[in-house]
Amino acid sequence: MLQRRVPDDEAGHAPSVRSAPWCCAWSGRTLPGATGGCTGNCSPSITVAASTVWEILREAGIDPAPDRAATTWSQFLRSQAEALLAADFLETVTQTGTRLYVLAVIEHAGRRVRILGATAHPSAAWVTQTARNFVMDIEDAGCRVKYLIRDRDGKYPALFDTVLADAGITVVLSGVRMPRMNAVMERWVRTCRRELLDRTLIFSQRHLLHALREYEVFYNKHRPHQGIANARPLAPLPEPITDPDRIAHLNIHRRDRLGGVLHEYEYAA
Repeated sequence: MLQRRVPDDEAGHAPSVRSAPWCCAWSGRTLPGATGGCTGNCSPSITVAASTVWEILREAGIDPAPDRAATTWSQFLRSQAEALLAADFLETVTQTGTRLYVLAVIEHAGRRVRILGATAHPSAAWVTQTARNFVMDIEDAGCRVKYLIRDRDGKYPALFDTVLADAGITVVLSGVRMPRMNAVMERWVRTCRRELLDRTLIFSQRHLLHALREYEVFYNKHRPHQGIANARPLAPLPEPITDPDRIAHLNIHRRDRLGGVLHEYEYAA
């Protein structure tokens, strides 16, 4: 319950935010914009309804619930999707026992993925140079990027963020042990493992890069994505078939990639 002390010189006047210290009798908090303080030990003389407090704050231009006006994470992702990227490392092990690290970036709006490189030693120099190459690629492609989401992995050096900042890209860190803040990228990592890495015996770094390049082309130009209405990042949806004769006699061609690990199907006119 919000209550207020009434000075003698204000008797009969309508209360306002700046005319007197409105306070919570149970907590002793002074409302924003009040000119005086309250210890919570005052002797209240007026009981104020919640609607009255709301009207006072509204007339003063003060939001009664500032937290509700703050931008949530989901609102940020939706509003900035066209200029938002996400990056992450994924690991795989070759048949010789060598652990390789792959750095990839995905666009939130179009779901286009870019494989930036793979190495057994993700040093600060390698990651920084990879960032420089990536910045040059998106500048040549004319991509408008404002934010990049990444986790707090120690493999990212400070120069990684500096290179992106020089290109006008703000790095946004996800929370500690909160992979859902980077859900689009995490989903791609899972898809890449299930469709490629878990079904392929990788022998070397060169073999891994070849497999990833093939999968990048498959993912961007053929594989449909539910997040973008079953479209493909770099290819438009095919025209629907409405002719009953063509539907009854479909001529489907299949193209295999990586020896049959990936399949592409298309209608042959």
